[in-house]
Amino acid sequence: MKKPFDIPDMLKRIEKAVKLYPKAAMFELKEKGYASLFEQLLSCIISIRTLDETTIPISENLFAKARTPKEMLMLSPGELEKMLYGSQYPGQKAHTMLGIAKAAVEEFGGELPADYEKLTALKGVGPKCAKLALGVAAGHAGISVDVHVHRVVNRWGLVETKTPEKTMQALEEIIPKKKWIDVNRLLMPFGKHICVLHSPFCSTCSVLHYCRQVGVTKHR
Repeated sequence: MKKPFDIPDMLKRIEKAVKLYPKAAMFELKEKGYASLFEQLLSCIISIRTLDETTIPISENLFAKARTPKEMLMLSPGELEKMLYGSQYPGQKAHTMLGIAKAAVEEFGGELPADYEKLTALKGVGPKCAKLALGVAAGHAGISVDVHVHRVVNRWGLVETKTPEKTMQALEEIIPKKKWIDVNRLLMPFGKHICVLHSPFCSTCSVLHYCRQVGVTKHR
């Protein structure tokens, strides 16, 4: 018999389990000093369809040249695109980033507003990156769902959803608001290193007694 879900206890157990693994990219970059909303938002855009192992060094290389909207606008589209090589869609991301930097300077006095509606109104900024950047940089409560988080909570049987966007909506109705930022911080490395896509490490998982193991046919 599986135990009823106890989200605070599950997150507490997962926090211990993921200590040995690298942090999610955005949280790692914050610890390295890249904590502004602008830096966090750009790093999240870099991370789209891109591994953390690639996102972090590309972000660090970019911020060595430009850490503010004004500095970003001093780069040409071609220069910025070259700096984003290694991530997916570098040309598209360069265009998006320059648009964000321009809006920050022309519309918001040189600094992005810590406002979800205003961020998602910017071209190329979706709910995931807006919520994650606001959560990490400004401490705003928000649930950001990537493929790892989506897979984990559906495997648990906590939700039954088809897309990360639907998962985000469902989790906001289930998880206490004070724990929202922890969802991506903890479940991303948990899904990447423990509750992996193929053959998850169920035998040593600290939340196995809660997990319904939906769709798991083979595990370690």
